[in-house]
Amino acid sequence: MRTVVEAIPGTPLPHGILRAACTNVEDVTKARIHELNGVEWMALGCCPVQDWPDPCLEESPGDESPGAPRQKEFCRPTVEHAAPITVYAGAECSALGWSFAEARAHAEASLALGEQMALEKAFWRTKLAMEAVDLTPAAGPVSVAQGVAALEGCLAESYGGTGTLHVPVGAAALLGCCDVLSKNPETGGLETLVGNCAVLGAGYSALNTGPGNIPAEPGTAWLYITGPLFVRRGPADTVPTSSGPSINYRTNDRRVLVERTFVVATTCTVCAINVEVCL
Repeated sequence: MRTVVEAIPGTPLPHGILRAACTNVEDVTKARIHELNGVEWMALGCCPVQDWPDPCLEESPGDESPGAPRQKEFCRPTVEHAAPITVYAGAECSALGWSFAEARAHAEASLALGEQMALEKAFWRTKLAMEAVDLTPAAGPVSVAQGVAALEGCLAESYGGTGTLHVPVGAAALLGCCDVLSKNPETGGLETLVGNCAVLGAGYSALNTGPGNIPAEPGTAWLYITGPLFVRRGPADTVPTSSGPSINYRTNDRRVLVERTFVVATTCTVCAINVEVCL
């Protein structure tokens, strides 16, 4: 007869969306709990800063008409927003074999291990794949290094600050072998030569869809880039909160649910490109 032992513990991937060094994760307090319903803000950094040449250095127009005087340009900031994403883990077992405390502990442990992957899948499906500008050339997928270069160029032109690469873990090794990413010795995060950081997501790899959530062709992967990430994280809530309501007396099964709400925000352009994952 087999001996019952403790479950094998696990650790979420170190460079996922909740653990990457460059992701700002903030636990929402009770005083700001309404932020978990979604947030909006005036975009900062998406409007270009223009140069104004010294008129004394401009060439004289001579006899030609100078035309209309040059005007300084003004940019009206756009309002951006981020919607809530709720992830959950549910535990179900016979009420005779599991106490409420055991079921709750199992659901909490499941959430702690899997919430990062679930959040990555939801963010990829609802934000990245729905809003990205597709940079893939007409000739088809490019190499990983070419893809990262194109994405960084797209972000630099629209934002100018450091941002975030979103990479399926199935393509992550190729960024290492091509020296596209290196580890920052101070933060432990993964960065490109330009300084953009990388989130290597198991949830990203599970989906691997392009703009419009169209699945990638075999042998290819989709990479995305955004501005910086700011994640608001709510508390883990247990449903129900006591033993009695957790039992279905017709089947004598116990069900306990643990869920948490996140709001993942980023800014300016989302760019995507299809890359080859075969060397």
